[in-house]
Amino acid sequence: MAATNTPSEVVFRVRRFDPVADASPHWDEYRLPYTTGMTVLDGLKRLKETAAPTLAWRSSCRMGVCGSCGMFINGRPRLACNTQITELGTNLVTVAPLPNFNIIRDLVPDLFPMFDAHQALKPYLIRDDTAEQYEPTDEFWQSMHQLEEYLQFSYCIKCGCCMAACPTYATDPTYSGPMPLGQAHRYNTDTRDGGFQARKEVLAGEQGPWRCHYAGECSRVCPKGVDPAKAIQLMKRELVLDYLRLRKESCPAKVAGKPAASTRREGIPDAPPPTVQRAGV
Repeated sequence: MAATNTPSEVVFRVRRFDPVADASPHWDEYRLPYTTGMTVLDGLKRLKETAAPTLAWRSSCRMGVCGSCGMFINGRPRLACNTQITELGTNLVTVAPLPNFNIIRDLVPDLFPMFDAHQALKPYLIRDDTAEQYEPTDEFWQSMHQLEEYLQFSYCIKCGCCMAACPTYATDPTYSGPMPLGQAHRYNTDTRDGGFQARKEVLAGEQGPWRCHYAGECSRVCPKGVDPAKAIQLMKRELVLDYLRLRKESCPAKVAGKPAASTRREGIPDAPPPTVQRAGV
């Protein structure tokens, strides 16, 4: 069927998997009449009403805020509620669960590993004055410019699209992934937070940003423009600067003088004469 900007019919090719009945995932095709403004999520709802009553997926807000409906749509991680069918450039819509996660059923991925890594990086304000934090007497002061340092990264909706696009996360089970690392940077950059040293226990190890190869796919697919790849590179810089600062403060190099009694070992030839003479020599 030839693709048009406004197709009269849409073909949904959906990856199905019921762990009770299926030994492995398989593909089913369905046809629906196109209606103006139809999104992929609209199509899935119509399929469930008319042709596939057992089809399972996650969704909630239908307006790109909750992040529940992250799916692999026409070869790219996207939000089903934000994806207009006409924007795909074809009337064949291929829908599968997000890659890099185990499948619970049909289009429902198991996101527990992502949230476990997120939780391990302490995604909340950590302060020494816990009494003031939990029973505040006033606000924590922050300038507009300090807010701008982390504001972009606070827009993350935890949809998992970045994790599905990350080639490192696909091959390295120890890597935390772009969402947890991006959110760790969000709190490390917040001037109201003092938890960098606590998070560094995870960030400095194999789960941290050093595993990132900077493919940039996480930022390319992010539906909210968070740019987790940028956050990870900034985090690498902060870890290096923190190491240099601690090294300078706690391990200053001592001056090493020439040994009082030193003899030249036998058998070592003299250095050749210099090939470039300095002026005045």
